[in-house]
Amino acid sequence: MKKTVLFLAAFVLIAVSALAQKKTIDQKVDSVLKLMTLDEKIGQMNQYNGPWAATGPLTGNDDLIEQVKAGKVGSLLNVTGVNRTTQLQKLAMQTRLKIPMLFGQDVIHGFRTNFPIPLAEAASWDLDAMEQSARVAAVEASATGVHWTFAPMVDIARDPRWGRVMEGAGEDTYLGSLIAKARVKGFQGNGFGNLDALMACAKHFAAYGAAVGGRDYNSVDMSLRQFHEVYLPPFKAAADAGAATFMNSFNDLNGIPATGNKYLQRDILKGEWKFKGFVVSDWGSIGEMIQHGYAKDNYDAAFLAANAGSDMDMESRSYTQHLARLVKEGKVKMSVIDDAVRRILRKKFEMGLFDDPFKFSNEEREKQYWNKAEHLAVARDVAKKSIVLLKNEKQLLPLSGKTRSIALIGPFVKAKSDNNGFWSYDWPDDSIRITSLWEGVQKKVDAGAKLLYAKGCNINDTSTAGFADAISAASQADVVILSIGEARDMSGEAKSRSNIHLPGVQEELVKAVMATGKPVVVLISAGRPLVFNWTADNVPAILYTWWLGTEAGIAIADVLFGDYNPSGKLPMTFPLSEGQIPIYYNHYSTGRPARDDNDKVYRSAYIDLSLYPKYPFGFGLGYSAFSYSDITLSAASFKPGQSITATVTLTNTGRYDGKETVQLYTRDITASVVRPVKELKGFQQVFLKAGESKRITFTITADDLRFYNDKLQYIFEPGDFKLFIGGNSRDIKEAAFKLVSK
Repeated sequence: MKKTVLFLAAFVLIAVSALAQKKTIDQKVDSVLKLMTLDEKIGQMNQYNGPWAATGPLTGNDDLIEQVKAGKVGSLLNVTGVNRTTQLQKLAMQTRLKIPMLFGQDVIHGFRTNFPIPLAEAASWDLDAMEQSARVAAVEASATGVHWTFAPMVDIARDPRWGRVMEGAGEDTYLGSLIAKARVKGFQGNGFGNLDALMACAKHFAAYGAAVGGRDYNSVDMSLRQFHEVYLPPFKAAADAGAATFMNSFNDLNGIPATGNKYLQRDILKGEWKFKGFVVSDWGSIGEMIQHGYAKDNYDAAFLAANAGSDMDMESRSYTQHLARLVKEGKVKMSVIDDAVRRILRKKFEMGLFDDPFKFSNEEREKQYWNKAEHLAVARDVAKKSIVLLKNEKQLLPLSGKTRSIALIGPFVKAKSDNNGFWSYDWPDDSIRITSLWEGVQKKVDAGAKLLYAKGCNINDTSTAGFADAISAASQADVVILSIGEARDMSGEAKSRSNIHLPGVQEELVKAVMATGKPVVVLISAGRPLVFNWTADNVPAILYTWWLGTEAGIAIADVLFGDYNPSGKLPMTFPLSEGQIPIYYNHYSTGRPARDDNDKVYRSAYIDLSLYPKYPFGFGLGYSAFSYSDITLSAASFKPGQSITATVTLTNTGRYDGKETVQLYTRDITASVVRPVKELKGFQQVFLKAGESKRITFTITADDLRFYNDKLQYIFEPGDFKLFIGGNSRDIKEAAFKLVSK
C-alpha cells in the first residue's frame, strides 16, 4: 500500500511538472505576476546604472545592492563580464520571488571586436555584412553575461551637425529600413533562448534625427505626414524584424516629449503595430520632462510616462518613488502596471533566465569568444567595404607594394583608440589589438621600402610647429599618405558641432604638403560628413575612412594597395558648407526651383552658395569605372496588380575587377501632395570582372509608388512617373512610365 501511495505521489509530481513544461510563456508570466506585490512590480519597471560605469549624468545610488536584494531593480545597464553579472544576479536570487535581472549595454558597433561605426557600415550598402557584424557583436557580448543591447539606432538624419549621425544609417528611409532589419536580425540571431541571442532595442522613438539645428536633445517639429513617411518606417522595419525592445527619444514631437507621448507608444507602437516587447526610457528622460515644461515634478512625470506607455524607467527614479502612490490614488491603473511588467517578464522568460538566471554567465564561454581570429576577419571585411573613394585623379590609387618610399603624415597615422570612434569599448590590450595605419602599410610594402613618418599637427589646435617635419618627410618620398579627420570624441552623443570643417589646422597641413609637388593621398577619419573643400578640389586622391574599428589600419591598407577595390557609397549627402544644411537628395521641389547655379534670380536658391552638395547621396568611386546603358522598360504603363521591369546593361570599363551598387530611384510627377524629386526604391550590388557586362533588372509595382496623403492614408495614385538608374543619386539614366487606373 505504501509503495502504491509513493508511486501515485511520484506520478502526480511528474504530471504536474509536465503540465508546467507545457505552459505557454504568457501563462508562466501570469503565474508570476499573480504572486507579485505592487512594489515588486514597480521594481521590474526600474533600471539603474551598474556600480562601475555610466553613459549619462549620475543620480546617485548608495543603496543599490540593498535595492537589488529587495526586488526593486528589474534591470541594470553598464554591467559586463561574467564575474560582475554573476555577482549581481546572485543578489537578485535573494529576492522573495527570485526574478532575474536583465543586463543591458551599449553594444553599438562591436564589443570585444570593434567594427566600423554604423554610419560607416551603412556606406557599404552590404546588408549581409551589417547583419554579420551585429551577429559577432552579439556573440561576444552575450558571452560576457550581457542580455540586451541599446541598438540599433534607426533615426533618419539629414543634418551632419548632429553628432549622433555616426550611430545611424544616414538620410534615406528605404536604405535605413533595410539596415534596421539587418541589424536586429544580427543581434537577435536564431531567437531568444539561444546563448548568443542579444535583445535588440530600436531607438530613439521617434524622430530624434530631426532635432532642430542638429543640436542634441533639442525639439523636433514636423508634419505628421513627414513623420509617417520619412521617420517611422525604419522603426516599423525593426518591429517587424522582431526587435525585443524600443527606447524613447529625448526630444518632444509636436510639443509632447516622446517619453510621455501616448500617440507614439500606445497608439502606434503597441496599438497599430501590435508590438509585444517593452519600451525603456532613455537615460533620465522621464524626469527630464520637467525641464521640457511638460511635467511639474517627478510625480507628474511618472504619471505621464506610465500612462503613455513607457514600461521601464532608466535612471530617473520617477517610478520607484512615485508609481505606488499614483496607483493607490487611482491615477495610474493597475492594468497599466501589469501590462508593463508582463512585457518585461515575457522577455526574461523568452531569454530563458527564469530557467537559468546564470545561463549567459559562463567563464569558459567568455574565454572562448574573447579573442576569436574569425571575428577579426569579419571586422576587416566590413571595414574595407565601408571605405568610400571620393577622388582618384590619374589613377594614383591603388599604390604599388614596390613603391620605394612613402611618407605617412598626419595625426591619425599611428592612432589606435581614435580608430574605434565613439560608442566603442576600450580594452587594456587595445595598443596591441587595434591595427594602426602605420602597421597596415608596413605589412603591404616590400622589405626594402622606406617609410617616413611625421605627425604634422594635432587634431584640434592651431600649432603649425610640426609642419616642417611633415614637409621634410614628404619631400623625401615618392608618394604621401596624409591621414586627417576627427578625434573619436568629436562625433557622437552630445557632440553636436556648428562648424563641421576639418578641425584645427589639418587642412593647412594638407596645403603645405601639397606644395611639395609630391602625389598625395588623403584619408579622412570621421564620424560624420565633414567640409573639406580645398582638399576636395586640389588633392588628387581621397578616401573617406570614417572610424573603422579594431582592424582599421589593415583594412585601409587593403584598399590603398589594391587588395580590395573600394566599393562604398555615401549614405549621407556631403554639404559644401554649413549654410546648405539640412541638405538631402530626396527633397521636395518648389514653385520656383532653380535649374542650376546660373538660374537663381527669383528662384529657390542662395545667391552666395551653389545649389549642389560637394558629394551626393549614393556617391562612391572604385578603381574601375562602370558605364550604364540607357534604360529599357518592359512596358510604358501598367495597372495596380501588375508590374513592369527596368533593365540596364552595366559594364566594367576599367582594368580592375570590382563591385558596383546599382541604385534605382523614382519620381511621382504630379500627386495629391508634393513628392520628392527622387526616392530610392531599390539597389543591387553587382561584381564584374574587368571588361565584363551584365544586364541588371529591377521590378516596379504599384506598392513601390505608395505614399502618405494629407489624411495619412498610405496610397498610390495613377499618373506619370520618372525612373532613374545609376551609381549615385546624381549621375543617372532616366526613363518614364505611367501607372494607370484599373
